[in-house]
Amino acid sequence: QVQLDEAGGGRVQTGDSLLLSCTVSGGTLSSYSAGWFRQAPGQEREFVSTISWAGTSTRYTDSVKGRFTISRENEKNTLYLQMDSLKPEDTAVYYCAVDPRPYRVEVDAGWGKYWGQGTQVTVSS
Repeated sequence: QVQLDEAGGGRVQTGDSLLLSCTVSGGTLSSYSAGWFRQAPGQEREFVSTISWAGTSTRYTDSVKGRFTISRENEKNTLYLQMDSLKPEDTAVYYCAVDPRPYRVEVDAGWGKYWGQGTQVTVSS
């Protein structure tokens, strides 16, 4: 059974940075496209960023472009999200996920076969 474990969340101030990581076990990260999503209190879970299996293709939601960077180290079975210039509106639980379509960076309704449990990011003003 594939498991995803996020780490790196925390409480920071506006303008700070955080590096989230997501370690995959029970499977091989290189077999999947991967991504990050977030859910703020009272809101639906939303797409943040995705990356193809080799890291050659990425997508970002408009609100994080230029501030967040997704990356992966397949040899370590680990996905990352570098978050810079954080804003209070980035406050959410962040989830990593993988999809068995290794080139699929465009998120559709069925995207994401395995999901992590989430890590809380809180940005205070």
